[in-house]
Amino acid sequence: MPAGSSATQRATLAMVAEAAGVSLPTASKVLNGRGDVAAATRTRVEEAVRELGYVPQVGRRSVTPARVVDLVFDDLVSPYSLEVLRGVTDAAAESGVDVVVGRVPADEGNGPLAPEDGWANRLKVSGREGLIVVTSELSLAQVEGFARARLPLVVIDPLNLPRVEVTSVGATNWSGGLAATEHLLSLGHRRIGFVGGPVRASCGQARLHGYRAALEKAGVTPDPALMLHGPFSYPSGLELGGRLLDLPERPTAIFAASDASALGVVEAARRRGLRVPEELSVVGFDDTIMASLATPALTVVRQPLPDMGRVAMRTLLRLIAGETLDSHHVELATNLVVRDSTAPVSGA
Repeated sequence: MPAGSSATQRATLAMVAEAAGVSLPTASKVLNGRGDVAAATRTRVEEAVRELGYVPQVGRRSVTPARVVDLVFDDLVSPYSLEVLRGVTDAAAESGVDVVVGRVPADEGNGPLAPEDGWANRLKVSGREGLIVVTSELSLAQVEGFARARLPLVVIDPLNLPRVEVTSVGATNWSGGLAATEHLLSLGHRRIGFVGGPVRASCGQARLHGYRAALEKAGVTPDPALMLHGPFSYPSGLELGGRLLDLPERPTAIFAASDASALGVVEAARRRGLRVPEELSVVGFDDTIMASLATPALTVVRQPLPDMGRVAMRTLLRLIAGETLDSHHVELATNLVVRDSTAPVSGA
């Protein structure tokens, strides 16, 4: 539409957005000079502005700028991350908030800003209102940098908590580890292996302590040779499960502290000609889509990953609004889901 058209025919921002094939908030970001828009998207919006002859109304912004928060992961492609992402974005959509998804910066030492302030200040300059970090390790310097930038922070399943005031959302990991091990004990297993996560991961340590508590309660002395640690991943489960199964006296059951690790254990058993669950029972932790689709379907401790994402987003919005939280740490309940990968110990 030509720029000289009458007021009744004036191009609107909605028309610009439609012509560029973008959302109204994205078109607004381009016109307001925001930096968090892809170059190709910016070019399409600018071309639509020229073609339609769009002129913003003088004296006020055409639309209210979109509210934006960041969501960062160590691993963007795992089923765990996708479940958490679904919960975060559902809660954000309910509140009219945009979510920018990315990975934890690999190097905070570049540029003129101090390492402890670089990440926080970059987010602040980009217009972010807050940040959710998932299953990542944060330094005390980074946490203090977010505080100095007045950028609210919530962490989900943190590997560590640099200070007690950091707001976190997790699950009842200790009771989940207890339930998984008690289930295996109830099936007659006494030599039960543990394939855990990184030693520094607080959630993994809680699952380990639940495992140990169940054994001790049943009068079984925990064997350090049966407790191994590595990343929450399929390759780690394959390696650590293989090491357990190659012991002179192998375990009859293994509790793995994640679904991905549990599936690696199942593959390690298959490669050694061991049948699951007839010769080896396996329990996972998470209940991602992989658990129910596996063969055999995994018995797991279910943690409510989408709910954890929703709670994290709603908590972050409360912090942004300046509300005082009743607790800095929230744990949602886990529960045992029995499927096909566990059975009574052979000969019981």
